[in-house]
This record gives sequence, structure tokens and C-alpha cells, in this order.
Amino acid sequence: MGIEAVKEEFKSKKINLEILEFDVSSATVELASKALEVEPGRIAKTMAFRIKDETILILAKGDMKVDNRKFKDVFSAKAKMLSSEEVLDITGHPVGGVCPFGLKSSLKVFLDQSLKVYDFVYPAAGSPNSAVKIGLEELEKITDGTWIDVCK
Repeated sequence: MGIEAVKEEFKSKKINLEILEFDVSSATVELASKALEVEPGRIAKTMAFRIKDETILILAKGDMKVDNRKFKDVFSAKAKMLSSEEVLDITGHPVGGVCPFGLKSSLKVFLDQSLKVYDFVYPAAGSPNSAVKIGLEELEKITDGTWIDVCK
């Protein structure tokens, strides 16, 4: 799965986005911002949470943290992140490469308001050394993402 699944989804859905692959790791916000030579906030980190029996993805500005109170207000549940093994099993992507594209399972995607300070962002592309540059409108459309406010 991983980056190959992302490439396949882009090809099958005729999504014209270039997947950037690096010779260095982009597995963390800091490493990705260095590889791309952009500020850390422009990295759209993808986090996987379990709410009751459902797994969801939340994309947020790279330098933001989830606010537990806001999360509980939005989802009426406590924030519980998935383990690395669960993330790989459910998304098909390893931690450091998790993104809302080429997913193994159909998951609801939420986009945090923190991203809206940018016109485009860089989520990972299925591997710990990849990213894709994408505008916010296109990100919302491709992921069928719902805008929320859960970050500090």
C-alpha cells in the first residue's frame, strides 16, 4: 500500500498532483519542513483517532496540537490516537507517511481550521519520505473533508 496506493488513486481518479519523493526522511513535521524548505505550519499532519467504533483522520497545521476540550466538544468523545500498528493496519500507510489519500479503509476526513492560514499545504503521500503540494479547496474536494476546529 503506502505511496503506491496514493499513486494509484491519483491515476484512477485523474488527480493531477505531483508526489514529491525525498532522499531524506520527511516522517515528522520538522523533517518534512526541512526537506521541503517551508515553515513547519505548512506541513499538513494527518492524525488517526478512534471515536467509539469509528476511526477518523484529522489534518491540521504542522505546528498545532489537538485541544482535548475542543475535540470533546466537536466529537462528544475523548481523543484517542491509534497505535502505530493500528494506523498501518487501518490506513495502509506507515506512521510518518499517513495521509488522506490511497487509504486501505474508507475513513472520514476532517480538516482543522488551522490550515486555513495557507493557500496550499503539504500532507504526506503514503511514505515517510514523500509529500504532495495541494490547495485547500482541492484537499477538501478530494478527501470530502469536513472543516472543524479542534486545535489549540
